[in-house]
Amino acid sequence: MSELINRVAASSIVSLNMEEFYPQEERIVFDLAAYLEQGLVLREKEFRAALKAKDWQEVEGKWVAVSCSADAIVPTWAFMLVCTYLEGKARGYCVGNLESLEQYIVEETLSKLPLESFKDRSVVVKGCSKVAIPLFAYGRLVSLLQREAKSLLFGEPCSTVPLFKKAKP
Repeated sequence: MSELINRVAASSIVSLNMEEFYPQEERIVFDLAAYLEQGLVLREKEFRAALKAKDWQEVEGKWVAVSCSADAIVPTWAFMLVCTYLEGKARGYCVGNLESLEQYIVEETLSKLPLESFKDRSVVVKGCSKVAIPLFAYGRLVSLLQREAKSLLFGEPCSTVPLFKKAKP
């Protein structure tokens, strides 16, 4: 009887599991509405004093979306000022809603992916995940990997759906 060989393990296929590197830190919203006088007006002096007195430990290590839920005209500098307090405390931040924040996290995370390690290789993007990864992350991943990989598949190495195969020169 011949020896059983795991051809998947022996192949040059690279398995990429976003669950292994996608950030799981808490996402929160910093809402400027709480700083509006009568829910309508932002007063610079009071706003600056409130930000200075705020305990910023609550954002430590978290992803933060800076937004305003009130239907008010808030000057651009107010959002920027909040960001100056988040720098060095929050894991990361953006001005916008939680969806904008998630898009920022996707870009930030995938920008650190060592794309050269996928050059001319077959890549399987694992599909099953216990971690909630937004759909647009997979689309962005394809746009990056398609430039490098020989082929791109989705699923598990033993059962994949082909997505892309580079044309032979």
